[in-house]
Amino acid sequence: MLTIGQLARHAGVSAKAVRVYHAKGLLPEPARDASGYHRYDAQAVIDLARIVTLAQAGVPLARIPEVLNADEDALDRIDAELRDRIRQLEQRRARLRDLDRPDRLCLPPEAIAFMDRLKRAGLSARHENAIRDGWILACALAPDVAHAILPSRTALLDDPEYVAVLRAYDEAIEWSPDDPRLEAIADAAATLGRRMTLPSDLPDFRKVPRQVVELLATHLDSPAWQRIDQLVAQRISEAKNAPSEPSEAAAPRHR
Repeated sequence: MLTIGQLARHAGVSAKAVRVYHAKGLLPEPARDASGYHRYDAQAVIDLARIVTLAQAGVPLARIPEVLNADEDALDRIDAELRDRIRQLEQRRARLRDLDRPDRLCLPPEAIAFMDRLKRAGLSARHENAIRDGWILACALAPDVAHAILPSRTALLDDPEYVAVLRAYDEAIEWSPDDPRLEAIADAAATLGRRMTLPSDLPDFRKVPRQVVELLATHLDSPAWQRIDQLVAQRISEAKNAPSEPSEAAAPRHR
C-alpha cells in the first residue's frame, strides 16, 4: 500500500495534483489507515496513470471521465489532436530557425523560391534586400498581383537578358542619378519590359489603390535606381503611346 507521496512520485506528479484529482472526482479517495493516512493500492496507481496520461495529452480535467468511459474513437480523436499539435510545434521550430531570414519569415513559399534562385545571380546584399523588401510590400499590400506575377518572374531568372539587367542595376546602385550611363541601362530594361508581363497588365492590378502603387514604385533607396525606373516608365509608355505608370518602372527589376 502506498502513501500519497509515494503514489505521486511514481506517477511523476505532485501530491497536490493528486489531491486536485480527488477534489474533482477523478480519482477515488481511499480510506485512511489506523494512523490516519490514505493508503493506495495498485488500482489507484493504474487510475492515476490514466488520468495523468490524458491530462498531459491536453485533455481538460472536466473531460477526463468522459474519455475514460468512451470507446476507441475518442482516443483516436485525441491522438489526431496530438499529431496536429506536434505539426504546429514543428512549424514553429522551423520558423524559429529562420529568425534571421526575413524572406522566409515574411514571404509566401513561391516568393521564397524566387529569392533562393535569385541568389545565383550574384547580386549585392543591398540589391537582394531591396528586391526582398519589394516582394514583402507587394505580398502584404497587393497579394493577388504579387502571386500572379511571381511565376513569370521566377521563370525570367533563366533568361540571360533579365539577369544582365539585374546586374546592371546592381552596378549602378551608387551612381549619381545624373550619370549618363543610366540611359543605356534604361534602354535595356525597357526592351526587356516590352516582352514581360507587367503588374499593370494583370486584371487584378485595377483593384490596387493608387497610393499602394506609388508606395511600391517609390520605396527604393537608390536615387540612381529611381532615375532608371523613371526612364524605363517613359520608354515603355512611349512605346504603348499611353501615360506612364509608376508601377511599370520597377517591373523589370523585381515586381
